[in-house]
Amino acid sequence: MAGDATTIARPYAEAIFARADETGKLDLWAEMLEFMSAAVSDKTLAGIVANPLFDREDLSTLMLDVGGGRLNDEGANLIKLLTVNGRLSILPEITELFEELKAEKDRMLKVHVVSAYALQATQEKQLAEALKKKLGREVTITSEKDPALIGGVHIRAGDTVIDGSVKGQLQQLANELGI
Repeated sequence: MAGDATTIARPYAEAIFARADETGKLDLWAEMLEFMSAAVSDKTLAGIVANPLFDREDLSTLMLDVGGGRLNDEGANLIKLLTVNGRLSILPEITELFEELKAEKDRMLKVHVVSAYALQATQEKQLAEALKKKLGREVTITSEKDPALIGGVHIRAGDTVIDGSVKGQLQQLANELGI
């Protein structure tokens, strides 16, 4: 289902990004989308958004009230459009895709590192510098610990995956041996 939501969200995110870039308001749109995405993800509001019996006009009014002064006219129009089309529930996906487009424009890349042991700040910094040189972009690293890797690291940078873990190397060896 997440793939379907992403497919539906992509044209909205691309249109919003194009407009935000054209008007020089990328940061404003990022804030508005983040806020409204959090709002529709709220347990209570998510139930109302998902309820097909709730009047769409009332839902639109409710969402605009929730947005309060945080939405400009174009943001309010987006909420109305998503409400009319029954697409409010995909706001989190729209926000995520918008952020990816914004990061691409800003030449930023989010990198997720999984290591067998917790990384120290200096190790993260060294890894970020090495990846910056290799990928030619600014890098933001998030990391987590997974003892199942045995040793080494598993790096995901966008569509690029670098598996330097002992677990990954053992799996590759087992595949080559046909085990």
